[in-house]
Amino acid sequence: MAKSIAVLVSNDLNHDQRVLKTCATLESLGWKPVLIGREMKESKPLAIPFQGFRMWLPFERGFCFYAFLQLGMLRALSRISTEAIWANDLDTLLPAFIMSRVKGVPLVYDSHEYFTEAAGLTRRPFQRGVWLQLERLIFPRLTAVITVNEGIAEAYQERYPHSRCQRPLVVRNMPRKRSKPAASSQNWRKKLNIPDNAVFIILQGAYLDKDRGVVQAVKALREQTTWYLVVVGAGEEWKWAQSQVNALNGRLIVLPKMPFDELCGLTASADVGLSLDQGLHGNYIMSLPNKLFDYIHAGIPVVASPMAEVVRVIDDWNIGRVVKDSSPKGIAEAVAAVLMIPSNKWKSNCYEASCELHWEKEEQNIHQAMKRAQSAI
Repeated sequence: MAKSIAVLVSNDLNHDQRVLKTCATLESLGWKPVLIGREMKESKPLAIPFQGFRMWLPFERGFCFYAFLQLGMLRALSRISTEAIWANDLDTLLPAFIMSRVKGVPLVYDSHEYFTEAAGLTRRPFQRGVWLQLERLIFPRLTAVITVNEGIAEAYQERYPHSRCQRPLVVRNMPRKRSKPAASSQNWRKKLNIPDNAVFIILQGAYLDKDRGVVQAVKALREQTTWYLVVVGAGEEWKWAQSQVNALNGRLIVLPKMPFDELCGLTASADVGLSLDQGLHGNYIMSLPNKLFDYIHAGIPVVASPMAEVVRVIDDWNIGRVVKDSSPKGIAEAVAAVLMIPSNKWKSNCYEASCELHWEKEEQNIHQAMKRAQSAI
């Protein structure tokens, strides 16, 4: 009989592809995932292939939100029977750590980002200090930690050189391997009224928050009259993009988060994918955005800002260009350089990269993390 593992997430569960892939891997290892998330105003009915439930919280941000989140997670964990706990990100770690000790069960911490250096904590020393103190209290005691790229793993190792986990394992957030590049079942150009001779550019992300590059992309769009830009996701800059739609005569199209397979089809219909994180926050400087691998698996070239982990992938596999700067001119020059090369060449390079850069190559470290966590009990 499969053993139950509680998987804690601070979002609404439906669109977190990393968590869903992780749960599928855990299931293949003989675990039964039980997801615990939260219900948001814009949440649609829960549609995941695992058992899960969502808490309703009376606040959506700030101290009260995080306080109620911790209490809600603690209460949820106290009411279920579980043989292990998987905490996604620092905002779920405290209740996970407490209840793992109370129940005497293994705990794995999956850090999806360098949380204390996130954009939302920049120039907010008190809030950052609270999260940093929490991390300092718990992280050195953990035996099983996963993160999303080598840069963040190195940063944690430097910050906590004597932690029990030594160095976090790395599981990059890549799509599952496909037998062929993603393709669309519908004509997205026609659906979105994008002319056949126009340049179709996409910028997607589950949470396009501050300094994710949407502002820079829209500024470039204003100066390039043959471009159409599709922005998909949610977040602060996504909402800002909505406010700019009417001023761009149909050339800026802003869409909400959508099912992953549908998003893959839309992405595959584009000419270029943008990843323009601004290096203004430690978390972004070390970021390796999911969208990069989504573009690769969709077979489209990438135009990206010079974040070290992203540059490494682009250079290693020749799947796009890095902007000299994020000015409209810098972005336009990089897009122009990409478009000078036949799309079939990009598809070939992306397919070659996708044969190596996929979830099945990464998920072995999930097994390793569970073994480490169980050995500590």
